[in-house]
Amino acid sequence: AMSYDYDYFVIGAGSGGVRSSRIAATHGAKVAVAEDGAFGGTCVNVGCVPKKLMSYGAHYAHDFHDSAAFGWNSEAPTLSWSRFIENKNAEILRLNGIYENLLTKAGVTIIKGRARVVDGHTVSVGDKTYTAKYILIAVGGWPNVPDIPGKELAITSNEAFYLPDLPKRALIVGGGYIAVEFAGIFNGYGSKVTQLYRGELWLRGFDDDVRKHLKEEYVKQGIDVRFGTNVTSLARAAGGGITATLNDGSTMEADIVMFATGRVPKTKDLGCEEAGIKLDAEGAVVVGDDYATSLPSVYAVGDVINRLQLTPVALAEGHCLSDTLFGGKPRKTSYSDVPTAVFSNPPIGTVGL
Repeated sequence: AMSYDYDYFVIGAGSGGVRSSRIAATHGAKVAVAEDGAFGGTCVNVGCVPKKLMSYGAHYAHDFHDSAAFGWNSEAPTLSWSRFIENKNAEILRLNGIYENLLTKAGVTIIKGRARVVDGHTVSVGDKTYTAKYILIAVGGWPNVPDIPGKELAITSNEAFYLPDLPKRALIVGGGYIAVEFAGIFNGYGSKVTQLYRGELWLRGFDDDVRKHLKEEYVKQGIDVRFGTNVTSLARAAGGGITATLNDGSTMEADIVMFATGRVPKTKDLGCEEAGIKLDAEGAVVVGDDYATSLPSVYAVGDVINRLQLTPVALAEGHCLSDTLFGGKPRKTSYSDVPTAVFSNPPIGTVGL
């Protein structure tokens, strides 16, 4: 039998990669995980966790307002945005440490750097090469900005979590849950928010009554919601803001323009094509229901396979795969009736329908 450096080499320490490597290690496998960013992936760093903290924070405006009717006299509160961002960052750092500890405690070797697949049993990180019986690709996804003139002026959710100042005027482009959540967050914190979506009604795939109700609620809260509208170009405005030209020819100015117009699998420069790992038109790794890629012994889970881009789904996929490969418990992940929540205001929870 061939001898390898590791039984399992995992590329990416996000939701799917951390879970899969930890479970594999508890089954007795010799595991390494490579990560070139912060531990915990999108969810912990630029996704669910900070998004929830921002959503909770944005709700206070409403609570302060409501408290007066309940007899509380308080002066109009003022906002220290930088204090909030610093506290949020400290909490994320704490979670990064917890994730790293989970791996270390389970006996997983951590390799810091960007890994590439060389062949079915070889991975390179920088100028070092490692061999493994099995390789897992769990590199996740990345926000996609449409190719329009001035797109370098736009931000995505990645940057929205680290804005040095609260924008006075925020223009949000997109109709998925990320766009809807940030429109509510910025509005709650006091920004003047405009949300544009090219389709007729946002949150495609959700219940129609819920979609319509949320639109009415956002308009009541003072958010300028425009459907059938898109940005065709961006330019620096004279006053330092950004001028957006819309598809009807009109223009508007904002301090930030945030695109939440989909996420793409992060497979660029991963070595997939050269190694013979099949990708689809979107760049997602093509896998069977056992998470096997077209290259034997290489597997993939999470956002990079582009099935359901949700943390609990990546966790389930990574867990099932390690149980199958190393635990003697072959099992598959079920995708029916996966619950999901949208941290809009009011929030949405759905399962099944």
